[in-house]
Amino acid sequence: MRILFALFFVCCLLSGRAQWATGRVLEEKNVRSAILHRDVRYTIYLPADYQSSERSYPVVYLLHGYSDDNTGWLQFGEINRLADKAIAEGTIPPMIIVMPNGDSSFYINSYDGKEKYEDFFVKEFMPEIEKTYRIKADKRFRGVAGLSMGGYGTLIYTLKHPELFAAGAALSAAVWDDSTIVSMPDKRWDGILGQLYGLGLKGKDRLSTAYNENSPMKIVAGKSSDELKKVRYWIDCGDDDGLSKGNCLLHILLQEKGVPHEFRVRDGTHTWTYWRTGIIDALGFIGQSFHQQ
Repeated sequence: MRILFALFFVCCLLSGRAQWATGRVLEEKNVRSAILHRDVRYTIYLPADYQSSERSYPVVYLLHGYSDDNTGWLQFGEINRLADKAIAEGTIPPMIIVMPNGDSSFYINSYDGKEKYEDFFVKEFMPEIEKTYRIKADKRFRGVAGLSMGGYGTLIYTLKHPELFAAGAALSAAVWDDSTIVSMPDKRWDGILGQLYGLGLKGKDRLSTAYNENSPMKIVAGKSSDELKKVRYWIDCGDDDGLSKGNCLLHILLQEKGVPHEFRVRDGTHTWTYWRTGIIDALGFIGQSFHQQ
């Protein structure tokens, strides 16, 4: 009897695994950029039925954090395994997930014009991806998400290009208020943010035109409620994360403007454990935008 029960249990396990069809991952693909004068790597996840169907799919651009690359969400975030399971269970719709290499660009154009990553992403990368793969190239079926630097990029793209995205999900987004920027140690400023907004700046001089034009909070403050409602927002940051202040202030600002959005503060800090346990809820939120009314 014990042997029969053990065999039955193993069969159940195998049957359960068989339900989770495996998507295809292309890890090291490239897009040639005339704007950046180089090849830009990307990783892409194709849902399990992509090879056997002829239909087009919605897409989510998934942005990595500072010091990572296009393989971060695959290697540390295990996004392929999580997406396979979520699609099989109906938690998220079948979708294509594209992970570009953003280096340390914060996904924007730098103040000195030496790195025009935002121009590349909007004018070259997205059009090339959506021409190469069977993607529904329409705002209604396009989302963007990311962690830390990628969360910042998510907010920048949805706020500056609302005509392109139905929804954005920012996890542990790199968002700062003015006081934090002004008091930031010089070494940290010049090592990370100076390349974006202006090297060697100190104190209030850091609140430059480049900074103001690329500050999520400044952009939100300068837009009307109706403008902001063109995109659905998901904001998620750990209660012990050093970036929680900026995320909370952004939430309050959106709330004061009457902009519907989802705001989550979970137990955790700036770690892959936090992002792995939050990404499917974020993709589920984006996936709701792909459903027809």
